Amino acid sequence: MPWDFWLIFLVLGVLIPWRGNARLKHLLSQKASGTKEKLVLYASTIAFQWTLLGLVAWRSLARGLTASDLGLARRVGVEILLASSLGAALLCVFQWFNLRRVGRTSGAVVDLMRKLAERLLPAQGKLVEFLPYCALAVTAGVCEEFLYRGFSMAALGRAGIPAWAIVLVTSALFGLAHAYQGRGGIVGTALLGLLFAISRLIFNSLLPAIIWHAAVDVTAGLAGPRFLLNGTQEASSEAA
Repeated sequence: MPWDFWLIFLVLGVLIPWRGNARLKHLLSQKASGTKEKLVLYASTIAFQWTLLGLVAWRSLARGLTASDLGLARRVGVEILLASSLGAALLCVFQWFNLRRVGRTSGAVVDLMRKLAERLLPAQGKLVEFLPYCALAVTAGVCEEFLYRGFSMAALGRAGIPAWAIVLVTSALFGLAHAYQGRGGIVGTALLGLLFAISRLIFNSLLPAIIWHAAVDVTAGLAGPRFLLNGTQEASSEAA
């Protein structure tokens, strides 16, 4: 494997998890995140992800990976559109009811999720936060799927790694990228990564995974404030 591919995997496996944890500590050290802080966070994350995608795409093409290798060449037919739409609907329903279930429980893990939601998710009913958050969700869908299911799977496949191992390795990297969410976040995201990676193999296209990924994130932006923060917001309003 070329040296620059090794460097990219180092970034995905070490730098991004470290960066996520560092930003988490900074966020949790603050009492709360207002609209300005959230918009700065969304904008900086969007800029970082698109910059990283551009650099990785540059090195991928320079090393001879084709659009087909990266899951970008297949024509969008009825099969892919149906899979993208149906998969997105099912994942959105699951995400919605899972967050509703979590919002009714308590414990250290749930407390962490509430703190993260308060600082990362748009406030309920605030379009000025929700619309930029949607831009972030679409960015994550495109950029992260390109990095983990496009580049990573193509690079490991060229290195002769078996398909089953590629699915496991890329899913583990994807989970580590969300280490700031705690152990549950790593496991849950890795499981989603397995689904996304399998779809990449089945359809030879990133489109279903991109749409599923973005849909899950947008649903989190709708359901998270509703089920995780509603009580907190009401208490804050009463206190004020």
